[in-house]
Amino acid sequence: MPNTTTRPKRTRRQRRAQREDAARNELVSRSLESAQQCLFSQDYGTAFVHYLLVLNIAPALKDFANESFRFTLFKWADELDSLGRIQDLFDCYEQAMELFPVDEVIVNSMGEHLFRMGFRDEAAGHFYKALKLRPDFPEAKENFYRVANWLVERWHFLMLNDHGRNHKYQLAIQKAVEGGCNTVLDIGTGTGILGMCAKMAGASEVYACELSKTMYELACEVLSANGMADSIKIVHMKSLDMEIPKDIPNRVSLVVTETVDAGLFGEGIVDSLIHAWKHLLLPPPNTQEPLSSPSQTGRVIPAGATVFGVAVQCYEIRRHHRLCASTVGGLDLSAVGQIYSPVSCSADSEDSTEPYTTERLSRLRGGYILLTQPFTALDIDFNNVQELEGLCSREVTLLRLRVTQDGVLDGLAVWFQLHLDQDNHLSTGPQENTCWEQAVYPVQSSFNTVKCGDELLVEVSSKDTYLRLCCVAFVRDGQTFHLDDLNKGPSKVPTTNPEADLCSALAGLQTNLEKPSHTFLLECSEIALLNNTTYHNSFQKAMSKLLTSLKSTRSSQDSDPVYVLDVSEGFSVLSLMAAQLGLDSDEDKKLSTGLVQAYSSVEKEHHQAMLRLLAKGNGVPESTLEFWLRRMEDDSAVLQRPATEKLWSAIIMDCIETCGLIRQKLLEKAVFARCLLEDGGQIFPERIVIHGMLVESDTLLQESAVQGTEPTLGFNIAPFINQFTVPVHMFLDLSTLECTHLSEPVELFTLDLMNSTANYTNKDVKIQVSTSGKVTAIPFWYQIHLDSELSVSTFSADSHWKQAAVVLQQPLAVSRGEWVQLSIRLHKSSISITAVKDEGLGADE
Repeated sequence: MPNTTTRPKRTRRQRRAQREDAARNELVSRSLESAQQCLFSQDYGTAFVHYLLVLNIAPALKDFANESFRFTLFKWADELDSLGRIQDLFDCYEQAMELFPVDEVIVNSMGEHLFRMGFRDEAAGHFYKALKLRPDFPEAKENFYRVANWLVERWHFLMLNDHGRNHKYQLAIQKAVEGGCNTVLDIGTGTGILGMCAKMAGASEVYACELSKTMYELACEVLSANGMADSIKIVHMKSLDMEIPKDIPNRVSLVVTETVDAGLFGEGIVDSLIHAWKHLLLPPPNTQEPLSSPSQTGRVIPAGATVFGVAVQCYEIRRHHRLCASTVGGLDLSAVGQIYSPVSCSADSEDSTEPYTTERLSRLRGGYILLTQPFTALDIDFNNVQELEGLCSREVTLLRLRVTQDGVLDGLAVWFQLHLDQDNHLSTGPQENTCWEQAVYPVQSSFNTVKCGDELLVEVSSKDTYLRLCCVAFVRDGQTFHLDDLNKGPSKVPTTNPEADLCSALAGLQTNLEKPSHTFLLECSEIALLNNTTYHNSFQKAMSKLLTSLKSTRSSQDSDPVYVLDVSEGFSVLSLMAAQLGLDSDEDKKLSTGLVQAYSSVEKEHHQAMLRLLAKGNGVPESTLEFWLRRMEDDSAVLQRPATEKLWSAIIMDCIETCGLIRQKLLEKAVFARCLLEDGGQIFPERIVIHGMLVESDTLLQESAVQGTEPTLGFNIAPFINQFTVPVHMFLDLSTLECTHLSEPVELFTLDLMNSTANYTNKDVKIQVSTSGKVTAIPFWYQIHLDSELSVSTFSADSHWKQAAVVLQQPLAVSRGEWVQLSIRLHKSSISITAVKDEGLGADE
C-alpha cells in the first residue's frame, strides 16, 4: 500500500537557509564560548566584540546575555577610560545602546562616564532618560539630583516665580508690539515665556533661539502645551550663529532678551546685541527722521541699564577670598605668603575667569555694613550699537568715593536697574524682592582698614565685555596708598582703628620682617576651609590623642612610623598637621618611632608647593610628608597599604561636600578603609550624626519649583520645568533663610565609619510640632565626631560648609503639639526624607 503521507521535497532555497541557520547557530555558540573564556582571562575588549557579534546575529539571546553583556561593557569601558581612549569608549556605549535602547543601567552608566569627563549637560540628559525608563532607579535618581543644576539651573525657578519681573517684561513687550514692532526675536528664550508674551500681544512673526539642548527641548514642549508650536519658530543655536534667511527669513523689528547675570554683562548680552544689530535687527530709528515707521526700524528690550555699587564690610565675603587666620591646628601659615581666591577684578588682569562672584546680600551670615553711599558706576544704552561696540575700548573710569563709616573694606557690591523701556524698570538691588543676586568684587588686600573721611579710588572698566570694578587705592589726609603696593611691602598706613580685623593686625606685625614673595590662589571654598580654625584645632587635638594612644600600646622595640593618610578633596593641611605632631623637642615625649609618616592625596602642583613651603616654615622634614597619588597608577586605588605588610594608623576622610551633602560612596570607602587600619587605628571622623528640623519656608518653595500659572502670566510652564525639580536643596545658610521653625532640632540619622554593624539604611523619627504652620522642608546638617569627645558642626558660625534641605512635594499642615513621622532613607550617600502626620500620637502625648 502506497504511503499517503509522503514528505514534501525541500527546495534549494530552503536547504540553503537550513545550512545558513546551522552555520549561524555554530557561530553564535562558538562566539558565546569565546566571550566567556575572554571574561575568565579578563580580556574584556575581545569579550565585548564577541558579545556584539552574538547579539547582532541572534537578538533573541538579549535577555539571556544581558547581565554578562553589561558586566563586559562596564569593565571594557573602565579600561578604555584609563587608557584615555575616549572616542572608543563612546563608540562602545553607542553600540550597546543600539542593542539595548531602553536599558536604564547602560544609559545611566554612559551618563556617569560623561560626567567624569566634564560633559555635564549631556550626562544629566542620560540620567534623566534613565529615570524616565525606570522612575525608581536609585543610582540614576542620585546622579540626576546631583547634576540637575546643570541641566536646568535653579535660577529658572526663581525667575519664573518672579511675577513682578514677568509682568513688567510683558507690559514692555505689549507696548512695543502695539507700537508697530510686529516681528520679534527672543534671544536665549529659556522656557519661551517672553516669546509667548510677544505672540499674545499680537506680533505677526515670533522667533526664538536657545543654546542649551535641554532648555530648547523644554521650550518646544511649553510652546506645544500653550498652542503656539506653529506660531513661534524656535531654533537650537546661539544667536551669534544665526543668519538671514537661513534661520529667520528677514530682519526683525524687536529683540527681547534677558541674557544678563548679576554683573549685567556676564552672559554675553553685549556681543549678542552687537551681532543682532548688525545681522538680525532692522536699523535703529533715525534721529534725523523722527517720523520713520516702527515696523521699519529696530529696537531692543531691555533698552538699557544703570549699574550701581557700594563699598561694604562683610566677614562672610572676607573669609572666602583671603586668609584671615595666622595659624591653624598649630601650623604657622605665614610661610606661604599671600593666599587669594581666583576672583580678580583688576582691569589689568589676564585671568579669563569672571571678575566677580555673586551673593544674595540680604542672606549673608552676619550681614554687611555700608562703608560708602551707593554710587553710579555705568550707564549703557542697548539701542545704541556704537556705544555697545565701544564698550571694550572705553577708557577706565576713576571714581572717588567718600568713606562714611570706619570699618574693614571687604568688597564692592554691585547691582543694576534694567530699563525695559521708558516706563518699565527692574531693579536687582539688595533690598528688592527679586530673583537676582548681587555681584561682589572682593577686595583681597590685607591692608583694608578704612576710616570715615577717607576716599576710595575705584576703577570701572569693561574689559572683554565683563564689567570690572576694582578698588585700587585710598586717600587719607592727602596721601594716596595704593593697595597693590601695600601688598608688596610693609604698611605705611598709621594704626587708627583699634577694631581692625585680624588680617590687618597680623600684616602690621610683619612691618620689620622680610615677607614671603609667594602668592597662591585657592578656590573660595578652600580658603573658607583654611579659615575654619575650630575644625583644624579640633582635628589637631583628636590626632594628638590617637598618637598618644598608639604610643602606649606599642612596644619600645617597635620602630615603625605611624602612617597617616589624608584623602580629603581639594587642598588640605591635615596631613601636614599630623606630621608636625610627630615632632617634639622633648625627646622623652616623642613616639617610639620618632616621626609620623604622613601622606597627602592633593594632586594639583600649586597645592603640593604650598604644603612643601608650610612644612619648611614649620620645621617639618620633607621626608615625613609624601604625595600619595604620585605612587598610584589609578586614582581609584588611593586607599592602599602604605607599604608591604603595613597598615595605616589613621585615615582622614573628607565626608561632607561644601554644598551640604554627604560625599558619594562615603560608606563604601569607609568599609575599605577599616580593612587597612592597624589595631587601635582610627578613621577621622569616626562618626557623623545628621540633625534636622521642620520648617515652613516660601523661599525654598520658590527656589525649588514653579508655583502654578499665576507667576508665569497664565502660561502653562510649571508641569514641564518642574520635571527637573530636585527634592534636595543645597548651598543653604539656615541661619539667614527666611523661614519659620516648626520644631526643635532632632537627631535624624547616624553614620558610623568605624563600625559597619552599627549602620542602617532606613530609620523612622518622630518629631513634635512646636509651632503651627505648613511643613514645607526639612533642613539638615551634620555633627562631625572626630572621636568620642571632639566634634564640629556644619551649622556653626565659623563653618565653611553650607546646609541642605529636603523640600516636600506637598506641604504638610500641622498644629502645635502634633507629631510628624519622618522616614529617612540612605542609599549610596543620598538622603531622602518623607513626612506624614503620626495619627497614633495625640497632641502633647
